[in-house]
Amino acid sequence: MMPLPFLSWCSRARVPSRLGAGLLLLALAACGGGNKNEAYIEKPVDDLYNTAMDQMVNEDYAKAASTFGQVESQHPYSVWATKAQLMAIYADYANGKFDDAILAADRFIQLHPGNKDIAYAYYVKAICYYIQITDVGRDQKVTEQAVKALEDVVRRFPDSKYAQDAKLKLDFTHDHLAGKEMEIGRYYLKQGEYLAAMNRFKRVIDNYQTTTHVPEALERLVECDLALGLTKEAQENAAVLGYNYPGSHWYEDAYALVAGNTGPGQPHKGWLFGLF
Repeated sequence: MMPLPFLSWCSRARVPSRLGAGLLLLALAACGGGNKNEAYIEKPVDDLYNTAMDQMVNEDYAKAASTFGQVESQHPYSVWATKAQLMAIYADYANGKFDDAILAADRFIQLHPGNKDIAYAYYVKAICYYIQITDVGRDQKVTEQAVKALEDVVRRFPDSKYAQDAKLKLDFTHDHLAGKEMEIGRYYLKQGEYLAAMNRFKRVIDNYQTTTHVPEALERLVECDLALGLTKEAQENAAVLGYNYPGSHWYEDAYALVAGNTGPGQPHKGWLFGLF
């Protein structure tokens, strides 16, 4: 599980005990097939919140999330109800209930758009998507959601510590999405569907310019160009590859293709660079 930072008050926040606070027993009719004589017990906010914090310390996150929920439901107008909502987001995340954490974060954002800790809710939501990213062989919807959520953090809170971490994770998510495009492009190339393959490789070059997949995308374009008889375009793409990635083996492969399967010899020289 990816560790998340607690908010500054989370690790030590406890409600001061209220001496003499009693339990208010409210007999409520149970819904469904429950026991109609079952009593609903309303507990003081300090008992509930401190119990939830103890459960967090003991890593009993399922119970903690439930108890934080009781803080809100039993004491909705308490200042601790808002804090409990935020802590419940973390508890759901720590328990691996990412969808629940995302829903809780969205709810917190809607209810408390001006809260001083709102950035944390956005950040945990983004991390919940990020941690669910799957390998490039599978659907990348969650990766796209992670990108959007991480970009939200960076755009809304550019000077926060959360934005710094989100930027680093955005690099990975962009590289992951580019990898998916490359996988599909290679498949089309292998099937001889060159135009479809070229569209995928061009997406990588246009949309994911800072990723590690660009050199290969350029080399694959050279392959597609030559397969379609587009010699000039192949030379231009190989030249771009050589100019930007002169030491890459992808450039050497592209050079060999356009030069008639002969090695580049001098990788930094040759007729390709005459195009610039």
